[in-house]
Amino acid sequence: MTAGNQNFSEIPAAEEIANEEATFKEYPQTEKQRSWWPIMLLGIGLGVGITFAGMRLLGNSPKSQPTVANQSAQPVADSMTVNLALVESTRVARNLSVTGTVAASELTPVLPQANGLQIKQISVQQGDFVKKGQVMAVLDDSLLQDQIRQAKAEVESQQAEVASRVADLASQQAALESSRANVVSNQATVQQRQADLAQAKAKLTEAEKNYQRNQKLSNQGAISKQLFETAETNFATAKEAVRIAEANIRSAQAGVSSATANISSAQAGVSSAIAKVNSAKAGVRSATARMQQLKTQLGQTIVRAPVSGTVAEKLARIGDITGVPPQSQVGTVVGGSQKLFSIIRNGNLELQAEVPTVQLSQIKIGAPAQITTDTDNRVKLQGTVKEIEPVVNQQRREATVKIDLPATDLLRPGMFARAAIVTETNMGVAVPQKAVLPQTDGSAIVFIFNQNNIVNSQKVETGEILKGGKIEIKSGLQPGKNIVVDGAGYLKDGDKVRVVN
Repeated sequence: MTAGNQNFSEIPAAEEIANEEATFKEYPQTEKQRSWWPIMLLGIGLGVGITFAGMRLLGNSPKSQPTVANQSAQPVADSMTVNLALVESTRVARNLSVTGTVAASELTPVLPQANGLQIKQISVQQGDFVKKGQVMAVLDDSLLQDQIRQAKAEVESQQAEVASRVADLASQQAALESSRANVVSNQATVQQRQADLAQAKAKLTEAEKNYQRNQKLSNQGAISKQLFETAETNFATAKEAVRIAEANIRSAQAGVSSATANISSAQAGVSSAIAKVNSAKAGVRSATARMQQLKTQLGQTIVRAPVSGTVAEKLARIGDITGVPPQSQVGTVVGGSQKLFSIIRNGNLELQAEVPTVQLSQIKIGAPAQITTDTDNRVKLQGTVKEIEPVVNQQRREATVKIDLPATDLLRPGMFARAAIVTETNMGVAVPQKAVLPQTDGSAIVFIFNQNNIVNSQKVETGEILKGGKIEIKSGLQPGKNIVVDGAGYLKDGDKVRVVN
């Protein structure tokens, strides 16, 4: 506090004066007349104190204070410090700004491998990241379990049938072997009978010769009648033996024919038994295949992720029947099966930008693109042009340009985004953005540092915003100049400055 202020604080307050006046009113009239002098002196002292304090306050103030407008017009003192930067040559990328929609670059549908089953459990939600092979849903397998039990019983029944047919085949094969043995036996009998016939014929020949010789001798009376009759009987007996031997041969040959016929019948029985065994075995294979198929379907009741990625769609609901999409999802059938989920493969996204045909020639496959969005200033991604669709929209005369996006959690399919596609790269001039001062007429200036620490304003034309907080200068500056960065906003043309950096 100044001395003037101290005197001012010692002046009685208005409340104290009012109290004194109230006290004065309570005195008799003579006392009032005697009290005017102290009050008058007090008022005079108050006026002198206020005057003195005001003069001291004015004495401590500058003689003149310029207005804000005049202040900017005054020269900057030598103590004004600034930082400088060198105007540099750099590569400047020319960009084409486009807008579009974020979409999945590869959307993989997840289909049920078994239709007609009820969805019992769902393990993932939309937006979840899943790994290849991860369980996404479980289908009700109770019906399959019943069918597997029935198929197993059918397999056992067919196996029993095979065993029965194999036993029948063994019986038929035994009959065939017996028939073959009979044929061999009968053939041996035929051979024996033929030998017997030959012996009988030899005896017959001898008996016939003996008969003829005894007949001559009997006619000559050289032998007795009894001897002749004996020779005659032996001859008749030999003829009968030959007849019997021939009959036996025919009988043995008939046995051979019968046994041969039995072989054919037994062979037919064996063939039939083999066919029945094969049929039974085929039944076993069919039933086993059916059971195996059902077991495979049982494994298919677990719906697994075919690829790794982000769940883009969740169409399945607990209680739905696979292969029978709800009425609201008739468009989700793929290849005859209802789509349960869709996965963005590896989380890969792309920006699908619509570009007028007149600008397509500026865009090259593989060109880099800076991705941003109005809804989230954190999105500053580097993408790459991967495809330009060959078909042009006839109404809008635009083609879709697809830009690959890096993996990120900041973007989702369906979001709106912008892309600055690099169309060409040329050499240019760049300065820090802080050095460029916008003007009210829409132009821009910088302050060039010259000799004798004097700065001069220079009008410039700006271009692309560059990395590292720099901006392109299209015209107005040459490389190698020093310009003011920090402190430029407080300068005017011709000011003298002190450089600290």
